[in-house]
Amino acid sequence: MPQDVLQSACPATCPRLPDEDAIGLRHRFVDANGLRFHVVEAGSGPLVLLLHGFPEFWYGWRSQLPALAQHFRVVAPDLRGYNLSDKPASGYDFETLTSDVPALIRALGAERAHVVGHDWGGMLAWGAAMLHPECVDRLAILNAPHPGAYLREITRNPRQMLSSWYIGLFQVRGLAEWTLTRGNGQGVADLLLSSTVEPECFWPDHLAPYRRAMLRPGAARTTLAYYRALARTPPSRIRKRLRPVQAETLLIWGMKDPALVSELTTGLDAWVPRLRIERIPEAGHWVQHERPDQVNGLLLEHLR
Repeated sequence: MPQDVLQSACPATCPRLPDEDAIGLRHRFVDANGLRFHVVEAGSGPLVLLLHGFPEFWYGWRSQLPALAQHFRVVAPDLRGYNLSDKPASGYDFETLTSDVPALIRALGAERAHVVGHDWGGMLAWGAAMLHPECVDRLAILNAPHPGAYLREITRNPRQMLSSWYIGLFQVRGLAEWTLTRGNGQGVADLLLSSTVEPECFWPDHLAPYRRAMLRPGAARTTLAYYRALARTPPSRIRKRLRPVQAETLLIWGMKDPALVSELTTGLDAWVPRLRIERIPEAGHWVQHERPDQVNGLLLEHLR
């Protein structure tokens, strides 16, 4: 499919933001790394690539798209396996997922981009900055641990070990998929509500799109494939991929994250020499939803 072909049917199958027409939000598909990715874009200027985490999709950046589009060409894809993007049976290992990032940047007609990632999208952003530094201009990470820091804490920090219990659940095929899709998608809604410090961030109108996205054929299996591939990856293999991050980096961290301990934000100097950390005491894992204005201000300051 040509990269510049707009999909006229897509807006009817995607959630729409209240001011989508006002900010000129555009839905289309691009071919990258052998897959078809659904992307949402707005604005003009330097490219900013927004990479969502689990169990979200492009809609996880609903509060950032209007703010960033005033100054940048901002693109939020559905990652491999999510929502309207392709859902291959394989390719969920760290190296392949990371290679999707430069491929998407090239498919969007650019050589470099500012890259912003949250949760699993943050892991891909870390990976792109380490393994494909030529494609990353500035880097911003939201509540996603540096892979080296995560390996450090998961082996020595009992609180991180306990907080990672859900990764074990996600290995149980069938049960994990049912957990997310039960009750016509109520499972994924419950996951979001139970893991935020401000449940009003996920009102029913916000949760309905997540439910629809998780109920798409194969979506539960492929979104969980990220965790299953991670569990099969020897730590030594990840350590071999660690490189100093050359990009100027902003790390935004909601300190009430129930799944990731605050120690993950310390001891990063050797891996990320040009690092600024902004810790937000009253926010949790969904910091971009819980403190959108603060996050938007920090992103604009860093990227501009």
